[in-house]
Amino acid sequence: MPVTITIPTPLRQFAGGQTEIEVNASTAGEALDQLTSTHAELRRHLFNDQNALRNFVNVYVNDEDIRHVSGPETPVKDGDTILIVPSIAGGSVAQIDNLRVEDPQVNNLRHDDLPMLSNEEVARYSRHLIMPEVGMTGQRKLKAASVLMIGTGGLGAPLGMYLAAAGVGRLGLVDFDVVDASNLQRQIIHGTKDVGRPKIASARDRIQDINPHVEIETHETRLTSENALRLFVNYDVIVDGTDNFPTRYLVNDACVLTHKPNVYGSIFRFEGQASVFWAERGPCYRCLYPEPPPPGLVPSCAEGGVLGVLPGIIGAIQANETIKIILGAPDIMVNRLLLFDAWRMRFRELKLRKNPDCPVCGDNPTIKELIDYEEFCGITQPSQASEPTMEEITATELKQRLDQGDDIQIIDVREPHEYEIGQIPNSKLIPLGQVLNRMNEIDSDRETVVHCKMGGRSAKAIDALQRSGFPGKLVNLKGGITAWSDEVDPTVPKY
Repeated sequence: MPVTITIPTPLRQFAGGQTEIEVNASTAGEALDQLTSTHAELRRHLFNDQNALRNFVNVYVNDEDIRHVSGPETPVKDGDTILIVPSIAGGSVAQIDNLRVEDPQVNNLRHDDLPMLSNEEVARYSRHLIMPEVGMTGQRKLKAASVLMIGTGGLGAPLGMYLAAAGVGRLGLVDFDVVDASNLQRQIIHGTKDVGRPKIASARDRIQDINPHVEIETHETRLTSENALRLFVNYDVIVDGTDNFPTRYLVNDACVLTHKPNVYGSIFRFEGQASVFWAERGPCYRCLYPEPPPPGLVPSCAEGGVLGVLPGIIGAIQANETIKIILGAPDIMVNRLLLFDAWRMRFRELKLRKNPDCPVCGDNPTIKELIDYEEFCGITQPSQASEPTMEEITATELKQRLDQGDDIQIIDVREPHEYEIGQIPNSKLIPLGQVLNRMNEIDSDRETVVHCKMGGRSAKAIDALQRSGFPGKLVNLKGGITAWSDEVDPTVPKY
């Protein structure tokens, strides 16, 4: 019977660019088998070597996670939709055991303990005050609340501005990056004049300008296992605006250990996700994704791009959920995952369930303190005794060898729209998703330098070619065409 499989953006390059594929199947597993038999490169992204679904890939039949039904044997019927939902990468410790959020009303403050509003604040928040769902009491709750924002980039930009405008009394900002010109397309909290400034300083100035009544605490540091618990216990709500998996798992585990709600958002190209992970009331992030994808499997926004308005939409949703938590709204987004496709302008909601075997929030947790999250995500520095990594060449070295007449072919594995932005002279475009099918176009008798934007996709292309038995010499261009622009030819645009 025909069922439709929805292909998420990061995997479409391995499915001929298709967003939906129809197959005939009676179970979810049978449908996936048919999908991956037609698109073989998808299989290693969905299944491990034991032919089991990978833990960082969730499969839903309509809105039900098949892990909570019958797994791959979950039956499907005519007209059903199968969704593949992969991971997508953008407060004292001594008191942790006793600190619990039992009530969505911040800090369980009694009405008499809530801070008063000045006449100026009453005028500022008047559109809130005339709403019965907020009113004077709700606005005073917002003033009493504290929120810690992890990141002041794409998601943190709208989030910080809307929370400040709403009157959240204390905002903590965690960031250590500086503003880059490429940030300005989406990170609207920063302006052209801020390029080169620390993001945390730029964000602080903008928030203070929006609402001088908000107390701003800046933490110009990388969030680590050493400082996360100390930071988290001093805030009521934690909002995850990160763009990498080690920090995302760190935020999750620290929220569970400090009993804090984790307002989650993630973005990639045209697609976004949002939820509230609160172990006191439902699942945590590890219940959804027990383990991260291997390094490099999921492209970053720098490699894959992101529509400028998308973080605004997802960040505003995160701000909305944060405000609802503070106000004690009855229907926050716990136990639900919201998917948004900006290109097709579609929202979809999926059910989430707590995993009783979750290692951090389950019935018998094994993770009782923060761990090394870069090691957990496979991002460890190789030791001197480890096997050498694939051969690399710098842009300067490549230019020197080309100038001296060495016979080198250059393969560009970016996408055609990226190739239009700028190219290395005499390079041949073979996008990463096509590289195995077009392997015969690469002369194995010549030394081949493979490049992309910054070196990640080209390394994956080399690995795939070597695994498929390509006999020629393959060398990765370190830093990609970005390094070529920096070191060799500044007329090649950087993006």
